This record gives sequence, structure tokens and C-alpha cells, in this order.
Amino acid sequence: MLVNGLEVEVDVDRRLVEETLLPALDEAAARPRTSRRAFVFLVGPPGVGKSTLAAVLADASAARPTPTAVDVVGIDGFHLPQRHLESHHLRTSRGTVPLSSVKGAPETFDVEGLAQHLAASADQDVVWPTYDRRVHDVVAGTHPLSADLVVVEGNWLLLDEPGWRDLADHAHYVVLLTADPALLRDRLVERKVRGGLSPAQAEDFYERSDRLNVQRVMGSSDFSKVDLTLVVQADGSIQQGEM
Repeated sequence: MLVNGLEVEVDVDRRLVEETLLPALDEAAARPRTSRRAFVFLVGPPGVGKSTLAAVLADASAARPTPTAVDVVGIDGFHLPQRHLESHHLRTSRGTVPLSSVKGAPETFDVEGLAQHLAASADQDVVWPTYDRRVHDVVAGTHPLSADLVVVEGNWLLLDEPGWRDLADHAHYVVLLTADPALLRDRLVERKVRGGLSPAQAEDFYERSDRLNVQRVMGSSDFSKVDLTLVVQADGSIQQGEM
């Protein structure tokens, strides 16, 4: 399966898909709304597997005896361009640093553009940007929406901070995917190595960026809006859980 430009091997738990995930999509689609589209927010900390799970959902829904079209988009397409991140800076407890050194933090996203796309997509076939991990940058205008059910995945969709907290108004159903922080650390370091960093560089990026983002997602998000909680286990399996 191709996820964010990288080949990913996926072992699908058919029981989880058929008994938990697809019924969740059905519930989202059936909830009353005034717009054409229903949005399912798939939120969780970095490294937990949101993009992969979203792709599995779309494939499983399309494979039903009576297929249901599901589009999948991610907020990573709203990263500010790499050239912007390299030329602009952020004040932190460690001093002023380039935004590129904390890439993935909320400050490195175009949240206004994300909000505009969500609003416009409620009734229109809007084209969304994507993020390609092979080039480590956004690719504009690459993902047109056509389905009436859309899974939007990202770290910050429930962030209870200015500019972000109103995004949840667009959600008709919210899924939280989470995992033990130690497991997330291993996944995040491995992902950076696959993306071209050395193990030492990947460890450094985790400490100055990814680790803080994991803590911020879990400590500053409004999880009262969550309809379904899923927990990734050490063996990679996913179980339904509670916050």
C-alpha cells in the first residue's frame, strides 16, 4: 500500500475492519447534516499510523458487496512549504529556531488554508494538497474530492488552541488512534530513517520535535469530541479502547 509516497506493508485485521471501523463509517454517513459531505476526523499523535488506517478504511469500504466511496485527505498537505519553514523562525524555550527544525508542530501548518478547504469541501468537489515524504514537501492541487464521505486525518484536528479548535465543527464523527509513547518513539525514529536521515539525526529530530508534538497532541486536544477510541498494541494490532 502506498502511503504518503512510501510503500507500507499492512496486515489488515478483518474483524476490526468489519465489526468496528466500517460500522463507524456507516454511522458517520447516517448522522443528520445540512451539507452534502460527511467528514470523519481521524486524529492521534504522530507515528501512530493514521494515514495507513485511513487508507485501509477507504479500501475496505470500496471492497464491500455494495461499495461505498470514501475519500481520504490529510492535514499534512497543509504544512507550510519547506522553503518557508527554512526561512522563518519560532521562539521556543531553546531560543529562536527555524520552523524547519520543529516541522510537524502546529506553527508549521497553514491552519487557515485547512479551515477554508474544509468549509468549501462541504458541498463542492475541492482539490486538496498532499504531502510527499519522498520530497519532504507539500504538493499543491493533487487530491480532488468526489465521495460524499471523507476521512480527514491529522495530529491537530482536536487541538484546543486558537485557529485549530473550530475545525471540529466540521466533523460528523471522530476517531482517536493512540498508542504507548515508547512505541511511538520507535516508529517515529524508524520513519525518519526511511525518509533519509541517519539514525543519529532521526533520534535528534525526535527529541527536539516529534516527542514534543506527541505530548502536545495528548495534552492539549479536546478529546470530549471523540466517538471511537482505538489503541495500537506493541505487536501492531489495534484494539478498541477508552481515553
